[in-house]
Amino acid sequence: MTRPRLSRKPALVRLLSVAAVFSIIILIAIQSSFFTGSWTPVNLDIPILSHFQSNLQQCVANRGLGLTAHIIDHCNVILKFPQGTNSTWYNEQFKIFEPLEYKYDVCEAILLWEQYRNMTTVLTREYLDSRPDGWFDYAAKRIAQLGADKCYNQTLCEEHLNLTLPANPPFHPRQFRRCAVVGNSGDLLKTQFGEEIDSHDAVIRDNEAPVNEKYAKHVGLKRDFRLVVRGAAGNMIKILNGSDDEVLIIKSVIHRDFNAMIKKIRNPVYLFQGIVLRRGAKGTGMKSIELALSMCDIVDIYGFTVDPGYTEWTRYFSTPRKGHNPLQGRAYYQLLECLGVIRIHSPMRAKRKQDWSDVPSREMINNAHRAALRLKKKQAGEVGGLGQFVNCKVWGKSGPYGTGPVSGSTDMTDTRKDSNYNRWEIMPFESLRKEARKHYMQMEGVSLYKMDGNKLDDLVCVKHPLKSEA
Repeated sequence: MTRPRLSRKPALVRLLSVAAVFSIIILIAIQSSFFTGSWTPVNLDIPILSHFQSNLQQCVANRGLGLTAHIIDHCNVILKFPQGTNSTWYNEQFKIFEPLEYKYDVCEAILLWEQYRNMTTVLTREYLDSRPDGWFDYAAKRIAQLGADKCYNQTLCEEHLNLTLPANPPFHPRQFRRCAVVGNSGDLLKTQFGEEIDSHDAVIRDNEAPVNEKYAKHVGLKRDFRLVVRGAAGNMIKILNGSDDEVLIIKSVIHRDFNAMIKKIRNPVYLFQGIVLRRGAKGTGMKSIELALSMCDIVDIYGFTVDPGYTEWTRYFSTPRKGHNPLQGRAYYQLLECLGVIRIHSPMRAKRKQDWSDVPSREMINNAHRAALRLKKKQAGEVGGLGQFVNCKVWGKSGPYGTGPVSGSTDMTDTRKDSNYNRWEIMPFESLRKEARKHYMQMEGVSLYKMDGNKLDDLVCVKHPLKSEA
């Protein structure tokens, strides 16, 4: 007599139940580490970053026009140019030609550039009021020819800065969807990007780059923002050519020549915030990208020397001259594209289908960003959550959105009185782009400023009352 076969379904059900419970535990552990920063036995940060590095490596191979990425570990990578690349730039200081490989800390880079998406990059009164010794110490650094290294007389310093000092941030994260940053490289003459550039929600240009019919098919005619160095003051009236609404943002310091020029034009003028106030600061093009990232979802760059074969530095509107190192810039811009910071447009890329599928996805970048932040905190021996205000070292308070004195001075000229500061500084909250309003609420009405340069951990955070609180 054969014994009846016992059903194996109950055992299988129990096995599946155990597996499901274990999966839930793992999922809860992962979510806990993402949202609270707590460290669990399931430490996925290094695998997450290693996976991201592999995707970055493939992105560089697909988009780098000969550049290759060589992974050192989960954070560090070397970008190499192919053998035979012509290194023509000679560094007089170190007596060497420009190298053919560059090492980058991807973890630090992703932390730095993702932070800009939440930052304010214009100097404001609320920043000087909130920063320790903001008026006494920092304000003096933004005024050339002050005659003193400190603002012993705050009233005098305010007179210098009033022309360029809004009460609150005039621009906001996610205010625009697509922005074009247009550099000055001569490679623009090899393209006809003009209409494409003008199709963006905002266009950012640098220094003395002309915008006129002569170059329209190459660089477009739209002009919204212009980041300028102090030496550009003398030619700026000619360059603006009656473009009264183009916003000027001064990269470094205000001085007598700039103040004199400002009083002759109607354009809104501000000071860039976050500049490294010492020799070796980043070029204007890189700062323009920082400015764009603090306002825009997508940043397209044009007119940066990013293709192989350059032997001299050129501008589309003048003769060749000595300038930035093209290999170093090309490598770093390619890194930024594969970090999802920018999208590169150049002559050798002009015929490409606009397909960005080989750039890591936003979800992958966000996961890598969280992993890098947790890893950094662990290495520093820090504990606690990873909230959006984790790097706020100084807190301040300001008035509701769109309140406070508008930029200007008591001695405004008749021309200057027509400056359209109101368009930016007292813009109704409801008129902001929906994504910008959502971001403002998610940030709980807090504006983030860098304390100095590119330090990740020292932020000045200023709280504005939300509409319901006000």
